Amino acid sequence: MSSTVTTPTVARGQSGAARVARFVATRVGLSLITLWLLSVIVFAGGQLLPGDIGRAILGPLADARAVAALNHQLGADRPLLTQYTQWITHFARGDMGLSYAFREPVAPFIGSALANSAKLGLLAFVVVVPLGIAGGVWAAMHAGRWLDRTISIAGLSATVVPEFVSSIVLILVFGVWLQWLPIDATWPPGASLFTQLRHLILPVLPLVFVFFGYIARMARAGTVEALDADYTRTAILKGLPPHIVIGRHVLRNALLPTITVAATQLGYMIGGLVVVETLFHYQGIGSLIYNAAKAKDFPMLEAGVLTIGVVYTVANLAADALYVLLNPRLRVRSAE
Repeated sequence: MSSTVTTPTVARGQSGAARVARFVATRVGLSLITLWLLSVIVFAGGQLLPGDIGRAILGPLADARAVAALNHQLGADRPLLTQYTQWITHFARGDMGLSYAFREPVAPFIGSALANSAKLGLLAFVVVVPLGIAGGVWAAMHAGRWLDRTISIAGLSATVVPEFVSSIVLILVFGVWLQWLPIDATWPPGASLFTQLRHLILPVLPLVFVFFGYIARMARAGTVEALDADYTRTAILKGLPPHIVIGRHVLRNALLPTITVAATQLGYMIGGLVVVETLFHYQGIGSLIYNAAKAKDFPMLEAGVLTIGVVYTVANLAADALYVLLNPRLRVRSAE
């Protein structure tokens, strides 16, 4: 009798594990396909940029024979398929090639710029996620009242303002007129942690403005839905204290979509900072890609864009994993 009960349980466990494995394998496979398509688009886009590589490096007055010799040395005169195959195979092995502008390996430049962007993006993430969740939950708790309207209108207004507009306003107000904060995000060598944070305050604020409204709306919608759910009414009828109802029943279910969506935004905060990094003279991955595009430094440009694609992919995979871990219904379904 015991063997009859145990066998289906094991089979169900194996089936759940197989479903989870298929889910993970599918997500990883789709991510690899996406990265491959991105590599093709990036390579094709780099080839479509106007101008000649050798001419861009040697200058407009260089001899045509010297330009042709440099293009041959760099492999720019080879067939496009040969160039792409060589580039993507080397990139997959961790070799990003040599920069045309600096004549040095690309990888150290990418690594340093990505670390700088990670500092800026993570600081903005740490600030805006708790702030946005608190604002959205507080608005939902006062749904339909003036506080809810104020938070919703302020968040929506901040979201639709472009980053370059809010950045310029912040520079003028806090950097030029009041002179409270430095307008240059690059701190001096050997600066303390406090000094680094002070230089990053102004670049972080435009990102906080953009994402506050988005995260607050997600948190508000989830909280309003959870407040009207049957399990919340049941908890109230049982006589549970309000803080227990909100903490254990409402927020646990309301914030799950918000947290997972916020995790996907981390990729943008690290890789999509071209405007902010340019305005504040910050040596991040976005600024590096912008300068590489202007100089027609194809290895730097292509490696930078593809690196951002990897960051986005990892952020999305982490969000999917976080959703599975935080959603008890998925865990129960996988264990059946």
